[in-house]
Amino acid sequence: MSQPSSNSHLSLREAAQRAGVSPGTLRRWSKQGVIPQYRGQWTHAAAAHARLVARLRERGHSLEQIREAGRAGRLAFAYVEDLFPSEESVYTLNEAAKECGLEPALIERIYTALGYSPPSLEAISEDDLQNLRYIAAVLAAGFPLVAFLQLARVYGQSLAQIADAEVRLFHLYVHEPLMRDGVPGLEMAEEMEGLARELLPLSSPFMDHLHQRYLSFYVQQDVIGHMESDLDDRAVDLGKLRVAIAFADLAGYTRLTEEEGEESAFDAVERFVDAVEQTIPDDARVIKTIGDEVMLVASDPGALTDWAVGFQRLSTERPLPRIGIHYGQTLYRDGDYYGREVNQASRVAARAAGGEVLVTRPVVEHAGSHLEFEPIGEVRLKGFSEPTELFAARLADD
Repeated sequence: MSQPSSNSHLSLREAAQRAGVSPGTLRRWSKQGVIPQYRGQWTHAAAAHARLVARLRERGHSLEQIREAGRAGRLAFAYVEDLFPSEESVYTLNEAAKECGLEPALIERIYTALGYSPPSLEAISEDDLQNLRYIAAVLAAGFPLVAFLQLARVYGQSLAQIADAEVRLFHLYVHEPLMRDGVPGLEMAEEMEGLARELLPLSSPFMDHLHQRYLSFYVQQDVIGHMESDLDDRAVDLGKLRVAIAFADLAGYTRLTEEEGEESAFDAVERFVDAVEQTIPDDARVIKTIGDEVMLVASDPGALTDWAVGFQRLSTERPLPRIGIHYGQTLYRDGDYYGREVNQASRVAARAAGGEVLVTRPVVEHAGSHLEFEPIGEVRLKGFSEPTELFAARLADD
């Protein structure tokens, strides 16, 4: 679907309908100078700004406050949203279900998994309907529903984070500098809209390319993982994966925050996470970061332990990292790993000191002979009734 030109003309009634107000209200706002894009004719850009004014009025802001914010350029990013095509035709949930062949209750489950709000079910667009047809085809081809709903949650959460980052980074590195330079509000809005109009069509091909690259990589990793799991006599339950789990964080991070401030501590975390991502083995992946803590998963516990020991040898900046590694069967859901074994890996890391790598017995059994493991003893980890045998990992010649 083509994007509307920000300069194409609308009637007063059409602009009012887009803004969600009466034509009389829109005419009054234009006379009071609240819609700077209005220059005698209504355009998509002016209607989009009017829609923002309507939202701000609903939240209790006065017209004078809105007018001043417009002059200062604080609202300049608002009508970039008009680059996205509006949908004239909509379907009810039951109409969409009939068109795509999915049950209404199933569409509700899919929308919930994708992270859509409940009101979105009340007006399903033509593009939404086409997407539902794609989903129906995937399920009809035999892809299990339980797996698809998990995949939908991963897609929804990941793309929501991407879109949020796109907007916030555009604001921080384009919008804010323009405001600091004193660029007039209308000129700023036009400049930002022009830049966004050029960049927006590039985002989908860029993400599609990345998706294909990563998909190819993880298909190869999955084939290797299946071969190696066949060599392991221990069966893995459906929906579970046997993996090596590592948690790494910075010892003394809280103290660093108090002594040197949040920005300095954040810089240290950023360098730490970057170093982890740039050095981990090919089969390892950063699952998530929480503050200064990084969770990694890999199919090969030996390679992950090699990395951890080498990473600690190269770490000289304080606060030093601490790393804990465990190997076991985990529950895989929505792109993340859960269960007792994950909790155990986290507790192992919490027992490590700065510069130290602690591992459990299953990791030792899969590690190479070039490493040595100093027994720490059986330690009772928080939340576990049975003690856990821990070892400090290091190179054999250390």
